[in-house]
Amino acid sequence: MRTSRLVSHSSPPPSSSSSPALAPLPRLAVGLACAEGEWPHEDWPDPDDPHVGRALHVTPPYRELREEGAVDVVVLRCEEPATEFPVLLRAMGAVSVPVIVVSPRRDTATVVEVFRGGAGYLVEGDYCSCMLASAVAAATVGHTYLSPIACAALREAAAQQASGEGTGNAAVAATAMERLRNLLSPRERQIMELLSTGLGAQEIGLRLRLSEKTVRNNLSNIYAKLDARGSTDAVLRWLGATPAVRM
Repeated sequence: MRTSRLVSHSSPPPSSSSSPALAPLPRLAVGLACAEGEWPHEDWPDPDDPHVGRALHVTPPYRELREEGAVDVVVLRCEEPATEFPVLLRAMGAVSVPVIVVSPRRDTATVVEVFRGGAGYLVEGDYCSCMLASAVAAATVGHTYLSPIACAALREAAAQQASGEGTGNAAVAATAMERLRNLLSPRERQIMELLSTGLGAQEIGLRLRLSEKTVRNNLSNIYAKLDARGSTDAVLRWLGATPAVRM
């Protein structure tokens, strides 16, 4: 029988002070999609989490997620993303919200396929609850979050593709990649290097001492120069991981 459980944390009561206070930003609703008993973080989200306010536990076939506005982000915890990620997308139907996959699978093909599907990827044992909250918040502004092992797998995809093309073709591919990277300014190359390690615009801005708006303007220029449809496509092009590694 399909079951769901709603875990919610209400916002703190308003201050009794007579001075006016800014209204708190609405916190996010997250759909935790997994089989019964397989969600590994029973204490998440924390009541004081600034980003996540409530979590809806949903088991297959995930019909609750078809309701528009039910959740802001879906976190899919599964053993086999190759089969279970497409099942989730079909279950969601026309509802379009960001997805983050949490899985023990860390092989290159799986990570690349999920990433190309537009989802973030956290390898079990390679993230903490704080990183999970950051990934959820980043997903709502269009950033595809990767844990360090997942990010390394994406880079491995580029290396595998180059080595499998033969010496001559690999040299041609390397030349093409160099030309592509030369389309970008030194600052844009810095930004792309950080983007490909799983950082979002705000984090990149902090690293480079730039405003988030400046980083986003640079990213828009980068996407145009690389003929990329967004951050996912741009990172794949930057790493030379296109065409996709097939499972």
